[in-house]
Amino acid sequence: MLQTAQRTAKLKRKKRTPASLGEAAADKTAPPHERFLEAFRWMLLARALEEKLVSLYRGGQITGGVYIGKGQEAVSVACGLFLEKGDIFAPLIRDQAGRSAFGEPLVDVTRTYLGSRLGPMRGRDGNIHRGHPRDNELAMISHLGAMVSVTVGTLMAKRFRGEKDFVGLSCIGEGGMQTGAFHEGMNIAAVEQVPLVVVATNNHYAYSTPNDREFACDDLVERAIGYGFEGYSLDGTDLAACLDVIGGAVKRARAGRPPQLVVASLLRLSGHGEHDDASYVPEDMKGQPFARDCLKLAEQTIIESNLLDPNALAEWRKDAVAQVDDAVATAQKEAVPEADKEDWCALSTRDLVDHVGEDE
Repeated sequence: MLQTAQRTAKLKRKKRTPASLGEAAADKTAPPHERFLEAFRWMLLARALEEKLVSLYRGGQITGGVYIGKGQEAVSVACGLFLEKGDIFAPLIRDQAGRSAFGEPLVDVTRTYLGSRLGPMRGRDGNIHRGHPRDNELAMISHLGAMVSVTVGTLMAKRFRGEKDFVGLSCIGEGGMQTGAFHEGMNIAAVEQVPLVVVATNNHYAYSTPNDREFACDDLVERAIGYGFEGYSLDGTDLAACLDVIGGAVKRARAGRPPQLVVASLLRLSGHGEHDDASYVPEDMKGQPFARDCLKLAEQTIIESNLLDPNALAEWRKDAVAQVDDAVATAQKEAVPEADKEDWCALSTRDLVDHVGEDE
């Protein structure tokens, strides 16, 4: 008989005030998670950035598409926040909060969207495939389900090199979970027992395809036991729950437990991209608990728990907007590539293959 893999992860909490938060949080009531305020600040930055990108897109200053993570920031930030130097992160298009928490420079985002030749893609790509492989942030593949296999392969390579105490975290949406590449990646991860965490976000729609046309099980977390994973589900609108459960999954993977599958339930609060008005989402669904705005809920928790006063929150918002404006202004001043003059090739450098093995 199939048993559900749904559980609740609990972490021991220590009193800690992240240095980046300043004195504002020092004398307040203990937050629902020790990194709650730190995570909230990354969420604010991601929301401010994506609101700016939407404005630039609608003003005709961004070529290609804009795909934002509005409503998904709590899940995303938890994905990037608990990873350490040497860990592998494979974020997707709606994971700006996690990317920032993992260390992606804000100016690299704006440079990529605005086509600067100084960005990580050097103006060669649209905007969503950026990454920093040398810093262990994998560049996203449009065939999203394939990223699990890429992450697993990277973890196996680290193991072959004799590295220790590392984990990999790969993000996926419930639509990507239905692809063959995803199933293959999950299978080899369990067979090889790599230290992998897969965080799946059930947006209830894969573009315009609803859940009942995507899968037939009651809860996607039920698949964990079949793959050989440990599985956990959570409310993706609840920042404290995201920090607890995803942070716990990373901790267990690092400790040598089987691969971890976390399934978060939420509703994407924008269209698939800014070209999509999401008119296929019924109005009654927008009133469901999983359709709440995680940023507003987190802010409500902060106010009700007296973690910050309204003036401090206002300053945080101003600071986030200022950081975004500075990054945009920097990218706008920089030249775009001239295709007939660029030294472009299929590899990041022409002699990349010649350097393989030099450091062994």
